[in-house]
Amino acid sequence: MVVCTFAGHREVFGLGQSRVVEILERLLEAEQEMTCYVGGKGEFDALCASAVRTLKHRHPDKAISLVLVLPYMEQRLNTDKEYYESNFDEILIPIELADIHYKKAITACNRWMVDRADCLIAMVWRDYGGAYQTLKYAERLCKQIFRL
Repeated sequence: MVVCTFAGHREVFGLGQSRVVEILERLLEAEQEMTCYVGGKGEFDALCASAVRTLKHRHPDKAISLVLVLPYMEQRLNTDKEYYESNFDEILIPIELADIHYKKAITACNRWMVDRADCLIAMVWRDYGGAYQTLKYAERLCKQIFRL
C-alpha cells in the first residue's frame, strides 16, 4: 500500500491534473492499494482530489481511497453534506489537532498528513507560506517528493 499527500499554493495558474494523474499512475503500478490525503483548502487541493477520482475510475480493480483531512470542523461539511459524502471516501478531523489554536491548525494538519504519507506531490514556487513549509517538512523527513 502507498500513501500519498499533496502540498501546493491555493492558485494553480493553468496547471492541469494530467501531471498529477501521471505521478499517481506510476505510484500505483506496483500497488493494489493507495490512500490519498487531501486538505481541501484551495485550487491545488481540488485539482489533486479530481486527479485521484480520475485514477479511481481508471482502476476500479484497485483499492484507491480519497480522504479529506481537515484541521477542525467546518460548516461547509453540514451545508454541502451530499457533495462531501459523494466525493470523498472518508473525512477526517484528527483528534491530535483538537487542542491546537485554530491559527496553527492548518500547519499542524499538513504535518499530520505528511507524517502518515510515503510521498508528497508538491506544486510550490514561492519560498514562503504553508505549501512551502509543508514541502520543507517533508524534505526533513526524507519523504519521496514529486515536484510539479
